[in-house]
Order: sequence, then structure tokens, then C-alpha cells
Amino acid sequence: MGEVIGIGAAPKRKEDQRFLTGRGNYVADIKRPGMTAGVFVRSPHAHAVLKGIDTSAALAAPGVVAVLTGEDVAADGLGSLPCGWGISDVKGVPMKEPPFPMLAQGKVRFVGDMVAFVIAETLEQAKSAAELVSVDYEVLPSVVGVLDAVRPDAPQLFDDVPNNVCCDWELGDKAAVEAAFRKAAHVAKLSLVNNRLIGNPMEPRAAIAEYDPGKSHHTLWTTSQFPHVVRFLMSALVLKLPEHKVRVVAPDVGGGFGVKQFHYGEEAVITWAAKRVLRPVKWVADRSEGYLSDRHGRDHVTEAELALDENGKFLALRVKTLANMGGYLSTFGPNIPTNLYGPLLGGVYTTPAIYCNVKVVFTNTVPVDAYRGAGRPEATFVVERIVDVAAAEMGIDRVELRRRNIIPKEAYPYQTPVLVQYDSGDPMGCLDGALVAADVKNFGVRKAESARNGKFRGLGFSTYVEACGLAP
Repeated sequence: MGEVIGIGAAPKRKEDQRFLTGRGNYVADIKRPGMTAGVFVRSPHAHAVLKGIDTSAALAAPGVVAVLTGEDVAADGLGSLPCGWGISDVKGVPMKEPPFPMLAQGKVRFVGDMVAFVIAETLEQAKSAAELVSVDYEVLPSVVGVLDAVRPDAPQLFDDVPNNVCCDWELGDKAAVEAAFRKAAHVAKLSLVNNRLIGNPMEPRAAIAEYDPGKSHHTLWTTSQFPHVVRFLMSALVLKLPEHKVRVVAPDVGGGFGVKQFHYGEEAVITWAAKRVLRPVKWVADRSEGYLSDRHGRDHVTEAELALDENGKFLALRVKTLANMGGYLSTFGPNIPTNLYGPLLGGVYTTPAIYCNVKVVFTNTVPVDAYRGAGRPEATFVVERIVDVAAAEMGIDRVELRRRNIIPKEAYPYQTPVLVQYDSGDPMGCLDGALVAADVKNFGVRKAESARNGKFRGLGFSTYVEACGLAP
């Protein structure tokens, strides 16, 4: 029996020595016999028709092994990149999920969309040949913001997705919320943008694929947080392979925070390509390519309203959000602003009624998915900002307003109006402890001292609930 480490112990880390001495094992470090280098040709346009791709000059370039396009993908009868977690609207109608080809077919829908893959003996040869791929684009009007995307005259990304709305999702009791607003003494209103962001892990994404023709077996090394998800989605739904014929290896991963947990088209392309050329294929993104191809995060526009009685008790919360999905649906994309957002709008408060409407929208931008909290920080941002607005408008101290509405310790288990039940907790105890630890009562002294030194000092408050590990 191995050593048993008790709760609260501080075990020493075992992996530091090899990292600190340059003995890490990242995808970019791996070398396979006969390995080739791959480079993707990406669209410079946000929205365009692919009228033709001429690969002849690239194929004739020194060292080039193959040049693959969406036509080759279609000829091999391969599937598109799936969304691994679908949603439905309030009537149970499934979201609209247009095909997401691993190499563009017919159209490109964001800057960075992959249109060709060049394989050569060396990286330099692959890069040079990629510049020789000639793509005939018919540039179309594009739309990048969700407010513009849902206008009646907006450019349409997909013929069968009216108004660019993938799904019109809602949660909560709309009638109860409207009734509460009718009797409210005060209504606080807030418009906010939770801006799009780009993850920036220390290690850019990378992948190596190898095919063993004797065993009909594929091996993929990839910078993945979720290698089992990659194997399942890629084998069953994209490349249409028996899962036991595909091995996905995630060696050391240099950061991710969500960016590396999805199944990316690059992984499917090089796995497929390795069999086509019968040689290992390696692709490593540079930083600029990562900005164009890594999944982005957030990008919400939200209108929130909080109804309160004359004493500052919360009566109801109403939230309407437009959530940007980008040009296609990523692996978990539509679930982030819906199932991982709406149920957290209760926060730590006793708000009796909550209604949330989220329109999930396509735009000509890089696809959006989970990043660093995935839905839960967005919900906290909405709730805590509207509470501060209400406190300012009603002339109630920010802490006092929270104190009047926080779920008391004796009320647990506590059922929220947005699906989830909290089994236990003491948020007021946590807030009281934070007030003492931060020495809030003496904040004015520190602020005045900072002002004398020409510096500004502020004080903010935020409570939150986290759904760890996608718990119910």
C-alpha cells in the first residue's frame, strides 16, 4: 500500500525537477521516424465564397508531399466537427447545428478558417509552399457583433439559420418575474458587455499524427486537456473510425484554462493526412496562428433588471443575453452561456423569481467556447454589478444590501428558482470574514493616504457560487 496523504497535508510536488531542468515532454519535443511538417492555409476574409483552390504550384514546390483541401475531405466522405453538447429552446426544439468542416467547403466564415493543408519534408518548405496555394474568394458582407448579427438586414452566415440565431433559450418563471416587477418599489437596470477574450497559454497548440498500416491504427499526440473527448468525437463522428483503432496521447501540456479541451479541426486533419501520406505529420501553431484558431471566450451583451421592495429585498431578476458563438459551434460552445450561465444567476441570494433568456448567435468570428470558469464568471459579473447599481440608486450600503438578501446559514438546503439546489453553505459568514481580513472599516484611512501620494484606491465587493466539475 502506498503512502496515505491526509486531508490538509502539504505534499511535495514530484514533477518540478524535470521541468526546471529542461526535461519536459511536450508535443513540439516529440520526433517520429520519417516525420513531415504541416502548415495550414487560412482565410484572410471573415466571410467569402470559395470559388476555387489552385494547388498546382504548391504541389510542384520543393519537398512538398501533399496539399489537401475540403474537396479531398468530401471525397473521403468524412464528417464535420461536432458540437459535443447540444441545447434546445423552451419548446424542446433542438438548436441549429450547421456542418463545421475540418477544411472549409463552399464558404469561409471567419478569419482563420482553414482552407488547405500543406505537407512537406521540412517546416520551411511547407511554409513556402503554403504561400503558393491560390484561393479564389468571392468576398461577402460580414458581421462580427451580436447586436448587428440579429438585425433583420444582417448578413446571413447559413441559409437555414434565420437571423443568425442558433437557439433561443430560456430558464425560469417568466410570469412570476413579470408579476414581481409590477409590484416593485424600485427597479435597477444595467446594460453590460462581457468582452470577447483570447486565451494565451504558454505552449501553443500542437499535434503529431502517425498511422500504422499493418494494424490500421492511428496515434495522435496533441496538446489536449481532454484527450478522451478528442478520441471519441474524432473517431466516431469526424473520421468515422472504430474508437479502438485510435489512440490519443496528451503529454505535458503547457497551460490551457479551457482553450485546449475541445476537439479542433487541426487534430482531425493531421490524423487523416497521416494515413493519406503514410508518414507521421507534425503541426505546431505559432502565436499569431493561435489567435486566429484557438477558441475564444465569452463575448456577451446583456440587459439585466433587478426588482426590489421598499426595504431593498430582492423580488425578481430578469436577464436577457446575446451570446456570440462565432462562425461555427465549438465542442461545448452553446452550453457555456446557457446551462452553465443561467443556473448560476441566483448567486448567494434569496431572489424569489428569476427569468433568463439567452439568444445564441452566429457571427463571422472565431468560434467561442469555454474559458476560465465558462459561464459562471459571466453570471457572477451580471448579478454582482446589478446589486451594486441597486445599492447606489436606493442609497443603501453595498454590504448592507447583500446582507439583507444573502441566503442565511439556517436556510440550507436551499432551492433556487433556476434549477439548482445548494446543499449547504454560509455566504454571510464568508463575507463577514472577508470584511475583517480586508480591514474594510479602516479603508478610508488607506484611501486618504493613497490620495496624498497621488494614487487612487478603490473598494469592490463580489460574492459568487461556483459549479465545480459541472455539478448539478
